Amino acid sequence: MPEQPPPITVVGIGAEGWSGLAPDSRAALLDAEVILGAPRQLDLLSRPEVTAERVAWPSPLRPAVPGLLAAHAGRRIAVLASGDPMFYGIGRTLAETVGPERLRVLPHPSSVSHACARIGWPLEATEVVSLVGRPLDTLALALHPGRRLLVLSADATTPAAVAALLTARGYGTARLRVLEKLGHAHERQLDGRADDWPHPPGDPLNLIAVELGDGPRGSLVPGLPDASYESDGQLTKRHVRAATLAVLAPSPGELLWDVGGGSGSIAVEWLRAHRDCQAVSIERDPVRAERIARNAATLGVPRLRVVTGPAPAALAELPTPDAVFIGGGLTAPGLLDSCWSALRPGGRLVANTVTLESEALLTEWYRRHGGELVKLAVAHAVPVGGFTGWRQAMPVTQWSAVKPNTPQENAS
Repeated sequence: MPEQPPPITVVGIGAEGWSGLAPDSRAALLDAEVILGAPRQLDLLSRPEVTAERVAWPSPLRPAVPGLLAAHAGRRIAVLASGDPMFYGIGRTLAETVGPERLRVLPHPSSVSHACARIGWPLEATEVVSLVGRPLDTLALALHPGRRLLVLSADATTPAAVAALLTARGYGTARLRVLEKLGHAHERQLDGRADDWPHPPGDPLNLIAVELGDGPRGSLVPGLPDASYESDGQLTKRHVRAATLAVLAPSPGELLWDVGGGSGSIAVEWLRAHRDCQAVSIERDPVRAERIARNAATLGVPRLRVVTGPAPAALAELPTPDAVFIGGGLTAPGLLDSCWSALRPGGRLVANTVTLESEALLTEWYRRHGGELVKLAVAHAVPVGGFTGWRQAMPVTQWSAVKPNTPQENAS
């Protein structure tokens, strides 16, 4: 039986450095032959008794991890991490690279735990948003009147950028407290309003506590107002959109293909359902593709991937979807076949149309594969002279089906 490699010890460390480490963490660092970490973390170990070789992480970090671990294979490796390694830390990357069974993780209180202790917020009732390696617009999804947020900063410029975003989004009265070097002897707090943020950039090691006051009220469920989107008219309207997302049934970690993205509303609201949802919007028109990206950023999901190109050709290199929505181009040769073939077993396909030609195609697919074929009709009350009447929107035919887990013969 081959000898198992020594475990990789992941040591959480705070801004206070060596003095704040628990005995087990100190012992692991003293025993290590090589210590990997950010330069700032390695500088905290400027002690003669720590004799291990010190190796700074390069940038970008994640692609370099397998090579660095391989270069030091067989040695006793320790890795430094800020606070709790498994909370937005290097611990996740290492677990995904070598497997959790290879790790020995020694956590330290996270910056979030320190922050809640300082300002008296219950940790379980406080939402955390990380802007480390993520676009600033990610924060927009968490903005709701009266909420409390802890924002993990990317660097010293993040507090001012957060203040500017809050002001632009209608939350200028929000209170911001920047907590720098939490746990260090020179820890400090900066306080101010978003629309009158007075402080220049300070220490890059900071976290922002945000208390949102009055501001625009958003919704957590599908069916945002149509005015939420920038559009040239190619938009799945609010009530049909809500019904469509209900059938698509987003679940954490699942991937959606939004084919014929238009304004991107289906993909955007899929992503808003959960932070672990993933989506690709495929749109052949470059102008619309750019508009989709803007809508995604405005509505707090800048992680939406937008692919510009015609379907089905643009689908060829995409990862396997858990759900597919087709909102346009149904009559393109091979489109439905390509989407159905690409869909994983047990995945959902939903297609909407307003034309008779595409309706005939969906009827045929309903005959062959079953599922559900429905007609969605919405009417709005409008003035009729001095009275009120109904104005009927174009009815939408929707076919939805779950792909069988085993091959199924087409109906004759």
